[in-house]
Amino acid sequence: MKFIQGTDRTQLALFPTCLDDTLEFDNETRLIDLFVDSLDLKSLGFEMDFIDNGRPAYHPGDLLRLFIYGYLNRIRSSRALEKECKRNIEIIWLMKGLVPDHNTISNFRRDNPAAIKRVFRATVQMARHFELIGGRLIAGDSTKLRAQNSKKNNFNAKKIERHLAYIEEKLAKYQAELAKEDADSIQKEAIEAEIKKQTVRKSKYESLREKLNSSDQEQISTSDPDSRQMIIRNNITEVAYNIQSTTDAKHNIPIDFKVTNNNDSKAMGNMVQRAKSILGTNQFTALFDKGYHTGSEIKTTVELGVEPIVAIPAVSGSSMAPDTAFNVSEFTFDPQTRTYTCPQGNTLSTNGSWYNKERGGPSRKSASSVRVQHFKTRACQACPVLAGCTKNTRGRGRVIERTEHQDFIDVNRRNVEQKEHLYKRRQAIIEHNYGTMKRQWNFHYIITKKGIDRACSDVGLIFTAYNLRRIFNLVGAKMLKEYLRVILRWILASLERFSAQKRPAIESGVFDRDSGNFRLAA
Repeated sequence: MKFIQGTDRTQLALFPTCLDDTLEFDNETRLIDLFVDSLDLKSLGFEMDFIDNGRPAYHPGDLLRLFIYGYLNRIRSSRALEKECKRNIEIIWLMKGLVPDHNTISNFRRDNPAAIKRVFRATVQMARHFELIGGRLIAGDSTKLRAQNSKKNNFNAKKIERHLAYIEEKLAKYQAELAKEDADSIQKEAIEAEIKKQTVRKSKYESLREKLNSSDQEQISTSDPDSRQMIIRNNITEVAYNIQSTTDAKHNIPIDFKVTNNNDSKAMGNMVQRAKSILGTNQFTALFDKGYHTGSEIKTTVELGVEPIVAIPAVSGSSMAPDTAFNVSEFTFDPQTRTYTCPQGNTLSTNGSWYNKERGGPSRKSASSVRVQHFKTRACQACPVLAGCTKNTRGRGRVIERTEHQDFIDVNRRNVEQKEHLYKRRQAIIEHNYGTMKRQWNFHYIITKKGIDRACSDVGLIFTAYNLRRIFNLVGAKMLKEYLRVILRWILASLERFSAQKRPAIESGVFDRDSGNFRLAA
């Protein structure tokens, strides 16, 4: 039986092919190369000026190409990327045969968080050029990405005190055993070794306690200091970062992201403000889930001129009336007279004073306060349905607290009621982005450690790869190549004009894309 035969490995090629012939004309690796060529790397913040002494540095463009290719193909590890430089024909073509060390690769990602964020911004600008961003409806959400810090190496005040109490108990036990007269020398040496070991551990936890008390944080992580233990879902927690992002509804393309270590309650206002700056307009609607329903954030959004549609959380059991027919939502507020009318027709008024109400508990470092006014009426004392309206039947009756942000919360409530069809689109707009990144690409954790800036580099490359994948699929290779070539020609022409202005005595010069410098004519 005959089989297809391969090429003899020892056979010399009479007409050897060049490296460029090994890659198909429509391979997306060529798009990555053109995309990086179209970027002005120096203005983006990449270091382009290196001293001439010693071994030359790798060009930032080459390392950026390597990372974009890696993230598009689910490869993030610097060691894995180093291996691919030796065996992957697409990367060999992309890197022109260069094989940087894994430390060089890793250091590039570590040292350029701001520049990588600007590369992501360049993908947003490219999407706007192709009219892939509508700028009329955006959705915001967050996702938790596990950090390189175990729960064992994450501490709060209670956990530290629990460790110290355990150590004190062990030390007392060892001291008692050491005081026994019948203990031999070998036993004493073993006990003294244990005492020394526990004393060192005690010093460690005391140092952590002092560091925690001197900070404004409620917990501390030792491996990745900026990561925090957060609730992932239900009662499951992980030491993680919280990634905030906003996505445009036209083609579900992310326009912004931010790496944080806080929950969602105080995030919406800042993300909407950033979206306004990116889109250059405030004529859009912002969709957020109930985790973002905070009066101060809704106020910020409304004052920016943006229409918020934030899901309204369910009323907690402690805030509900004994009879749900008398919940606060059943009371009517008149903004002209600033009074409430209860279901029984009685009017609740305020004395006009504002009171500070603490939120988060007095013992929490993140506790905040909000100003409230109290609304009440003397008619409660003779009301026949008082027991169904409030549990405070023996005191002053029903009291309604209205926060300083309630007017803005009411605006959002009306938006939710009138435009429920828009809010139903939120999940389809943004949540599948996270599904692709975390489930399909397996980017459910941060690969870097030792700080939020390094985590931002990792997340920036994830979002850059995601946007490029969307643009490649929506625009098509042919049109995208033409666009990138035009941008490249414009950049090269601008650089040549700049060179002529800086060096009037030199008649001409050529821009060398390999070195990122001008090769000047004599």
